Amino acid sequence: MLNSMTGFATLKGEAHGFDWVWDLRSVNAKGLDLRLRVPDWIEGLEPAVRAMLTKALDRGSVNLSLRVQKGEEENVLALNTTQLSPVLQALAAIEKTASEHGLSLAPSRASDLLGVRGVLDVAARETDTQALREAILKGLPDLISSFCDMRRAEGEALDSVLKDQLSQVANLTRAAATEAEARKDDVQATLKANLARVLDNADNVDEGRIAQELAMLAVKQDVTEELDRLRAHVEAARDLLAAGSPVGRKLDFLMQEFNREANTLCSKSQSVALTRIGLDLKTVIDQMREQVQNVE
Repeated sequence: MLNSMTGFATLKGEAHGFDWVWDLRSVNAKGLDLRLRVPDWIEGLEPAVRAMLTKALDRGSVNLSLRVQKGEEENVLALNTTQLSPVLQALAAIEKTASEHGLSLAPSRASDLLGVRGVLDVAARETDTQALREAILKGLPDLISSFCDMRRAEGEALDSVLKDQLSQVANLTRAAATEAEARKDDVQATLKANLARVLDNADNVDEGRIAQELAMLAVKQDVTEELDRLRAHVEAARDLLAAGSPVGRKLDFLMQEFNREANTLCSKSQSVALTRIGLDLKTVIDQMREQVQNVE
């Protein structure tokens, strides 16, 4: 089965007080182009991710991003004793001054002190990046599997379209062969008439030489080889589709060969009907080539 180079997958995870989101997507490319955006503070993460993707994929411009953030429970409160001491000293001074002026202040509560800016700090726990990396990588195979499933689904659609287009090429090739056979008598009659006209209007002409030139013209107008190659290319393309991905590069090369034969057929046609068939062939082949660009 064919695989498309177009795909998308996303996956969420959480462990060790962190949340993360994977985002994996790809479009067509000549080779495998991996572009990774992962946190560099998680040691050894990027090489591991690159190795897994390289093993699973053959072609495509692949973009992977990983966003990691701390969960709410990761942050803890810590008492800043350095900041608390001057607060307590200031409080004692205020109470003393109030007493000297005959004022009685309400007792201070701990909650009042904790509300003072800087007394409580938000402290982050130490992160075990090795354990976090292993937890993150544990979900990567599921992400890649989902991603490949989508590429396979896209590939099934491509397979169906390409098979239909190959059938059109085969039918047009048969129509071209029929038209080429039908025009054979006209071509021969035209060549004989041209030969007679030359002989009637020329003295001491080498009839053998003229016959050779006309024979060469007949060969140049013969499209048998082009039709044979078109049939062979259809069978080769069908074999590649049956083999499944990765065959994108071979199919792309074969499209060039299809186009070359269709161009030659048009240049040799010498017939409105055959030219029309050749142009239809070129149209279908061009459509096929666009689809093949997405095959892995």
